[in-house]
Amino acid sequence: MTWVKICGTTNLEDALIAVDAGADALGFVFYEKSPRNVTPAAAREIVDKLPEAIEKVGVFVDSPVGQADKILREVGLTTAQVYTGQVEEWYGWYKTSDRKLMWAVRGESLKREIAGMHLGATAKRFSAVVVDSGSGDLPGGTGERFDWKGTKGQIWSLANEAEIPIVIAGGLTPPNVSEAIRFFHPWGVDVASGVEVRPGKKDPEKVRAFVRAVRTAERPK
Repeated sequence: MTWVKICGTTNLEDALIAVDAGADALGFVFYEKSPRNVTPAAAREIVDKLPEAIEKVGVFVDSPVGQADKILREVGLTTAQVYTGQVEEWYGWYKTSDRKLMWAVRGESLKREIAGMHLGATAKRFSAVVVDSGSGDLPGGTGERFDWKGTKGQIWSLANEAEIPIVIAGGLTPPNVSEAIRFFHPWGVDVASGVEVRPGKKDPEKVRAFVRAVRTAERPK
């Protein structure tokens, strides 16, 4: 079953709607330049009221590893999703951590970023690689798709040769997520702006429609 993450959670109402809709994970963005930025204290209040089975993902952009680890533990998060060039530091953290690590890369620079990850034998330690679209100060959450056709071969190699679970993000919406699933056959999908009324506020009907579209796309024809 395709893993579904609703990202950019800023309030309890949206979080509970996503859970009720059938999402597997919620994302909390700790990046001041993001319109979906949330404080650790606010995130903690939400996380405390969520079912244990829901994966709680902290999204970090170039955060020092120690600072991110502190937030993960204070908030009660299960997973770190990182946009960063600090490859070795995060590898070191992951070796001894009880949290999961999802590495986020931009589809626009996928080949270069993958090369910088020094995959090799360490690749299987990743919980997943998130392929997103980014621009300027926003490495994700742009609402734009990356070049699906131009990156499909590299993504296939990551998923099948390096045996890394792939999460597709960037510009996904209820109408196009089924296309993404058929095109990439990813382990998971990740959405933020595609199910919002405005940045940081979710549209309940879009959230439900997104999860419903994923589950429909999974069914054998």
